[in-house]
Amino acid sequence: MRIIATGGTFDKHYDPISGQLVFTDSVIPAALARARITGAVSFEPLLALDSLDMDDKHRQQICAACVSASEDRIVIVHGTDTAQQTAEVLGHAALKKTIVITGAMVPYEIANSDALFNLGFALAAARLLPAGVYVAMNAEIFTWNEVQKNRVAGVFERSR
Repeated sequence: MRIIATGGTFDKHYDPISGQLVFTDSVIPAALARARITGAVSFEPLLALDSLDMDDKHRQQICAACVSASEDRIVIVHGTDTAQQTAEVLGHAALKKTIVITGAMVPYEIANSDALFNLGFALAAARLLPAGVYVAMNAEIFTWNEVQKNRVAGVFERSR
């Protein structure tokens, strides 16, 4: 299993000096330790971007990381605002791997974050699902071409 970090709210830290959410070192190694993940997992900190700052070049970089990964089961930690666009790029690439994209609405380091649950859920989904591209958020799994973020409710849902 490989985890690829691309940034997003999941991996943001609160900077008390600026009052902003910023990227520093990834929280994912600490989250894996906290969740007591015992299976072999390799971690690749690929990007540290808010997904609203991602462009097609970044999505191709994510796709290339999936292609070059020796593992056939991959979890991508991604910002929720454009996760479906990255899922679409990966879906069209038709890799013969199981790729699960997840993220968080609240940063891992903030109280009441959904990050740890979503990461564990995505890891389990990646272990169990057949090859394909999925988005796993808040105990729901969506195929890459049937998902959208409901910005009003702050949840992912099946696209119509």
